[in-house]
Parts: sequence; C-alpha cells; structure tokens
Amino acid sequence: MHRSGVVMAWNVFKFCTALRGLGSIMIILVLGVVGVSYYAVVITNYGPALAAGGLNSLLALAVLLLFHFLLVMLLWCYFSVVFTDPGSVPSNWRPAMDEERGVTDLLTTTEFPTNSDNQEVRYCRNCNQLKPPRCHHCSVCGRCVLKMDHHCVWVVNCVGALNYKYFLLFLFYTFLETTLVTLSLLPDFVAFFGEGEVPGTPGTLATTFLAFVLNLAFALSVFGFLIMHISLVAANTTTIEAYEKKRNPRWRYDLGRKRNFEQVFGMDKSYWFIPAYSEEDLRRMTSLQGLEYPSSPDLDSQEL
Repeated sequence: MHRSGVVMAWNVFKFCTALRGLGSIMIILVLGVVGVSYYAVVITNYGPALAAGGLNSLLALAVLLLFHFLLVMLLWCYFSVVFTDPGSVPSNWRPAMDEERGVTDLLTTTEFPTNSDNQEVRYCRNCNQLKPPRCHHCSVCGRCVLKMDHHCVWVVNCVGALNYKYFLLFLFYTFLETTLVTLSLLPDFVAFFGEGEVPGTPGTLATTFLAFVLNLAFALSVFGFLIMHISLVAANTTTIEAYEKKRNPRWRYDLGRKRNFEQVFGMDKSYWFIPAYSEEDLRRMTSLQGLEYPSSPDLDSQEL
C-alpha cells in the first residue's frame, strides 16, 4: 500500500508538470475571446453605427473609445503577467544571521514581531536549497516562487511577488472590458429573442450572441476572483497563505490596509493602474528579487 501511494503521488506531480503544455492553447483561447468580442462590437455593431452618423454615432464613438482603451490595458497587463518572472530564489541564498542571539532571524525590522515558532529555516526538498519566508514550490514550474499566490494556467505562469500587481490589474481591466461588451451587446441580445426582425446576416448574429454569452460568463467569474484577491491584498496574504492565516488569527505580515496595498502596487500613485513601477518601487522589487533585507522599513522587503 505504501509503495502504491508513492507511485500515485509521483504521477500527480507528473500531471502538474504536463500542465505547462497547455500554455499556447490558453493564450490562443484568450486571444480568441478577444477577437470574437472585437468583431461583434467594432466590426458588426458600433463601427457601422459610427460611420452612419447621426445621434447614434456619438454613443458609438464613446463605446469604441472606451472599448479600445480597456482592450489595450487588458492586453498590456495580460502579457506583463505572462512574460514577467514571478520571482525565484538564487541558488546561493542564505538567511540573515543575528550574531547577538546566534540564531537565524528572517524578520529584520520591528514592524514584524519575532515569533519563536517561525524562526526555523525552511528547506525545499525538490529544489535542494533553502527558501525564504512566504516562498513556495510550484510543481508545474518545477521551482520555488517568491510569495507565490498560485499557478495560473490562463497566464501560463506563476503569480508571485514580482507579477502579482500585473495579475490583479489584468483581472480589473478584464472585468471592466467584459462588462462593457456585455452591456453594449445587450440590446442586440434582447432583440435576438424578440418578435421583430433583427438586422444582420446569420453569421454576424451568431457572433454577437456568442460574444455576449462569453463576456457575460467572464464578467461574472472574474468579478468573484477580483473580490477574493482584493480581500487577500487588504490582509497582506496570498491564496496559499489564506489557510495558514485561518489557523493563526494574528497574521504577522498584516501592516494595515494602506501599507498592504502599497506593498503590491507601489508607493507612487501614478503607477497604480498600469503594469509598471516607478524607479523607487522598481528598486524595491529588484531588492525583493535579490532577496536582500534592507534595514529601512520604507523598502518593505519583508513582504516575501
């Protein structure tokens, strides 16, 4: 029985590794949904309405401008998550040593109270190396990821310390875009089931119907994920850590909602809604990637 259990566990990890093969399929699926929505909104409905002129052209212009703006932001955030490394542990990483006490102390500022239960240095048996706090091994990527939230098949990448902000912005702009498409196609969807004759060819009507259903489904599902991650950011936790937090009412990384938000989105407000960081915040993120623990609390390197 024990031997079969070991084989079953091994097969599970093989299955996780095989998920990487879905990468190109998921990207094509995302681009396919974008393409169907673009054809239904721009080519079939509001593009011709804009060209026809009249009062309806003003509404069409507003819809098209907002649609293209959200689409650019959605794709920018999406590919930022896809191509940004979530953060990995250097092979020679070692925890900081508290020479006075003679023990390893991974929390180097007074913002985080020491906890004797959490002073142990963790070791990853899969990577055969030490790993810092809030770091977890991803069975799909086959490596340890800094402040890992989850492995997302939709972005073909892990969501971690260095691309979590981009993932949240992707959810945010996806919700706005899919909601806009749903509302803009709602009149045609209602008319489709009405008694009157609906203008358009069977192909364009089918595309409009498909785009409405897909965007409505995505809007509802993404809204749920967005609410969940907003609550996680407010508590300075991750999806993986949510279970640990339930077992420990006093979450040691919770600095208050404002500081928790700034650790993910940065200190510069002008960069909050784009998948980029200011030079100061970029320096902080580089520090996180190098696993340096500056003594200045402004760098908030302890978010790992």
